[in-house]
Amino acid sequence: MFFDPVPTEQEPSFGRPELPPWSAPPSLEAGAVLAVERVVARSPNVVVLLPTIRVFSTGCMLEVEVVSRQGDLSAQDWWYLHMGGSPFAQAAGPRGGAQPPDSLLRLGVRFADGTKATTVDQLRNRMSPFGEPPAGPTLAWSPVGSGMRGGEFGFSDFGLWLWPLPPAETFEFAVEWPLGGIELTIVELDGAAIVSAAGRSAHYWPGDDR
Repeated sequence: MFFDPVPTEQEPSFGRPELPPWSAPPSLEAGAVLAVERVVARSPNVVVLLPTIRVFSTGCMLEVEVVSRQGDLSAQDWWYLHMGGSPFAQAAGPRGGAQPPDSLLRLGVRFADGTKATTVDQLRNRMSPFGEPPAGPTLAWSPVGSGMRGGEFGFSDFGLWLWPLPPAETFEFAVEWPLGGIELTIVELDGAAIVSAAGRSAHYWPGDDR
């Protein structure tokens, strides 16, 4: 025989490794839904909303909605506006030390001690999910989807994975989007309510703590 048979114990595994806690929520944890129902920012053509926060034992997912409309914009400007708030535009953000373009939707959090994390930092640093644990906090952008309705309204949904859980005190959530006509706007979120909700996050299969 020219080629020796592959030993059974060396057969490839097709399992997917568990992402580390700073990259994503625990895969088998359901999370606890915390209603926020906040309009974070509004301009003549854009509304940024934070309807809910899904809280896990290791962090929380800020579930963001961006709704846009054409209004008086030209077809070309309307297209640029809608695409600027889409998951694809966020993924193609600035690298290295580049300034974020006006078309980029920017979001972030800042705690009472001045510590902050932003989506621009995440895109610029391109942190590897399997590298060394970051110092934290981190805000990892998690795309969901986008679309248009009737050619006049655009909708984008995405999550912002905040790791670790915030301090149990009020902290700031910020949004800025020059292309959308949104100047830096800051609202306050209840860190104590988020930390409390983490204790209600259950596993899909009790007893499996992965």
